[in-house]
Amino acid sequence: MLASLSYLQAIVMGLVQGVTELFPVSSLGHGILLPGLLGWHNLVSSQSQAQSFFLVFLVGLHVGTALGLVVFYRATWIKLFRGLLRQLGATRREGVSSLWQLSNASMDRDYRLLLLLALGSIPVGIAGVLLEKPLRELFAKPLAAAIFLTFNGVILLVGERMRSSRGRHARYEKMDTLSGRSAFAIGSAEIFALLAGISRSGVTMVAGLTRGLDHEGAANFSFLLATPVILLAGLYKLPSLMGPLGQGVRTQALVGALFAGVAAYVAVRFLTRWFTTKTLNPFGVYCIVVGIACVVRFA
Repeated sequence: MLASLSYLQAIVMGLVQGVTELFPVSSLGHGILLPGLLGWHNLVSSQSQAQSFFLVFLVGLHVGTALGLVVFYRATWIKLFRGLLRQLGATRREGVSSLWQLSNASMDRDYRLLLLLALGSIPVGIAGVLLEKPLRELFAKPLAAAIFLTFNGVILLVGERMRSSRGRHARYEKMDTLSGRSAFAIGSAEIFALLAGISRSGVTMVAGLTRGLDHEGAANFSFLLATPVILLAGLYKLPSLMGPLGQGVRTQALVGALFAGVAAYVAVRFLTRWFTTKTLNPFGVYCIVVGIACVVRFA
């Protein structure tokens, strides 16, 4: 298919990607539903194809989104990697095994969190390589995305219900005190986000809440966990943007990436404040209402 993507489409899709990647409402779902609602048939028809200029364009948006996250969490990432250096120094005293023993009481706390994030990234990394292409070809359609978006809303509301059942005075875990099993479980929840309409941040936040984190901790762990996954996935596919499929959309991808990066930075700044006092419930209701409306529209 001949690449056909306007700069207006690139800007709109960049803003949508940057915001909805962090808001628990599914960036992939909105990336499929919005072109259909706006009548951008050139994008709708290309989404489920294995070789598509639109999928190549999305690579640029993901890189831009990840860079927005890196900028926001830059101090945190510097702190985590400093913890890695401190822990490497400690191996001279305690041995190499101290690098991997999460139960080690003397393990540097910043390094421990870095290790938990790495552990949590493994499941979706493997699943993405094996399943992303077939799942996209099968479900990258507006009706399927609308159904999964509705289901995403149910997940958010059920997750909040489960959290509230613990009581107002329940003791919460800190991010760096999670068990390795909990980090792996939270990371495994990201696999569901390979389905268009299921939110990466939403399912990982719900998983974090069920594993003992409060809303603020679950949000920050989710966003930190998403950063390397989104960035590495984008960089892994970046050569496709430089190849034949990228002809005619590279400049649009750059423009879209810039808007996605700014939108992601603003979104994560808003959400980290939101989840200090508020819940997932409004996003759950939004997903159900919009999902049902889109099911009716595309059925």
